[in-house]
Amino acid sequence: MSYAIITGASKGIGKAIAIELAKRKKNLLLIARTEQLLAELSEKLGKEYAVAAKYLAVDLSDPKAIEQILEYCLAQQLTIDVLINNAGYGLSGAFEQHTLNDQLQNMYVNMDVPVMLTYALLPQMKRNQQSFILNVCSGASYQAVPGLTVYAATKAFLLSFSRGLRYELRHTTVSVTAVCPGATDTDFPNRANVGAKAKKLAEKVNMKAEEVAVIAVNGMYARKAEVVPGFINQLGAFLVWLFPKALSERSAANIYGIK
Repeated sequence: MSYAIITGASKGIGKAIAIELAKRKKNLLLIARTEQLLAELSEKLGKEYAVAAKYLAVDLSDPKAIEQILEYCLAQQLTIDVLINNAGYGLSGAFEQHTLNDQLQNMYVNMDVPVMLTYALLPQMKRNQQSFILNVCSGASYQAVPGLTVYAATKAFLLSFSRGLRYELRHTTVSVTAVCPGATDTDFPNRANVGAKAKKLAEKVNMKAEEVAVIAVNGMYARKAEVVPGFINQLGAFLVWLFPKALSERSAANIYGIK
């Protein structure tokens, strides 16, 4: 039986993608830190959509996490043909406001983990008749964001990694897609400790995680290189490309309270 691995699957976009894939009768391996949330989601998806929904509670900031995932797949004899690298988070505020260790851990989860998981699973995925990798990037992939400096940089890396890898794999059975959502109704602002001004602005343009999930999964199965959900986010990405970088950076700094 073939499975989709989803990291950060217990809530937000990851959970919405899990539900969307279950609706399409895809077996799942759900990865996140909180075992209770994973257990509840796994049971719900298994009952409602008659799919195999397994889960593994691991903290992806732990260097042993990737090994644990691989050992679980081997022990369960799971064939992986879909990889959703969704887990990630941000740290809001000035760069020096957070400890160096916190910044490095943020970089590790957002960049190192998807690279390592992709590297580990790619040989198996290339043997499948068809396989898909979906990397959840961000609208912040397209510009520097003062106040979310490291987060935006990690997402720019993930987007570049996705496009480069996609080209390398163009003659294989593996397709790579990057999805770059804008403001989405998830717990991201709370975990990132985003300020009131940024939260209020985001609420005006928030997309539902379920909407993003449908667009992301459709784009993945359509073998698209890059997907930006929603017209406003597409317009924003275009304007960032069109206008001088200093202007977009100054606007972002104002939103996130960087003087």
